[in-house]
Amino acid sequence: MQSTTALSEIIRLLQGSQHVLMFTHISPDGDAIGSLLGLGWLLQGQGKATTLVDADPVPAELRHLPGAGQIIAEPPRARWDAVVALDASDAQRLGPSFHPTEYGDAPIIVIDHHITNQRFGAFNLIEPAAAATAQVLVQLADAWPVPITQPAATCLLAGLVTDTRGFRTSNVTIEVMATAMRLMEDGANLAEIAERSLDYKPLGLMRLWGLALAGVQVDGRIIWTQITQAMRDQVQALNGNDGGLVSFLLNAPEANVAVVFSEKRDGRVEVSLRSRPGFDVSGLALDLGGGGHPQAAGCSITGPLADVEARVLAAIRGVKRTEG
Repeated sequence: MQSTTALSEIIRLLQGSQHVLMFTHISPDGDAIGSLLGLGWLLQGQGKATTLVDADPVPAELRHLPGAGQIIAEPPRARWDAVVALDASDAQRLGPSFHPTEYGDAPIIVIDHHITNQRFGAFNLIEPAAAATAQVLVQLADAWPVPITQPAATCLLAGLVTDTRGFRTSNVTIEVMATAMRLMEDGANLAEIAERSLDYKPLGLMRLWGLALAGVQVDGRIIWTQITQAMRDQVQALNGNDGGLVSFLLNAPEANVAVVFSEKRDGRVEVSLRSRPGFDVSGLALDLGGGGHPQAAGCSITGPLADVEARVLAAIRGVKRTEG
């Protein structure tokens, strides 16, 4: 395995591949789905055959993205020229659909922007300075060079908008805004993407938030709540994600770190972490088997919800301020 791979080498591999299998992480967010679809459109524009996979369903707020219906939960057994993992910091985050021993000689290519990426591919394009994996893919398209069509631009801008919470995170730079402008020039509608990807809150999700917010707890500078499977069943919110609840919790001025514990039917608990600058939660998530960014990270832990909550909160209390 290589720790880093030149952009030109990734392009060479993709240029030489006709059948490309592509994955993104479980419990997908906007950057995961936007990057998966965006690269799919770029490769299809070059005459490549692509198979797009996510073990979990596409969240309702992202189903408007062009090509979302192409994403499947389990790929067929076939011969692939290349396998691409997008926006995933480790192989486990790709879920049960990812079977690396079955891909033969096909190189596994990892494209990501998480600082905690484990570089689990044979080739790894990791850009921690990028605000989203979608931004890395725009760089790839320009270096190839290949045109970014309107469907690709829409998907990639959705990745950028959602991972920056509407361009409000601390890693938004002039370069990030220039990338957004570039994608708008290629046909992406920023206002529509922001409304449908960030503001979409079906009634079931609103009711779920009501139950979760009623159980909010605060200890020191930590704010957290739970989303149990029983709560989902009660309000018929079966989508699986929290709809941005963890980011909403961090709006409380009393908190420096916010956590949402989401219980899954298979016994896992998805842990979503957000923090204010000065409190790095990426290392904590990495220690717990996940990963992410200093201010936005997560992990998946098997075990009773109460045990997972106690373990994670104890770890958060050990996080030291890194600045200020």
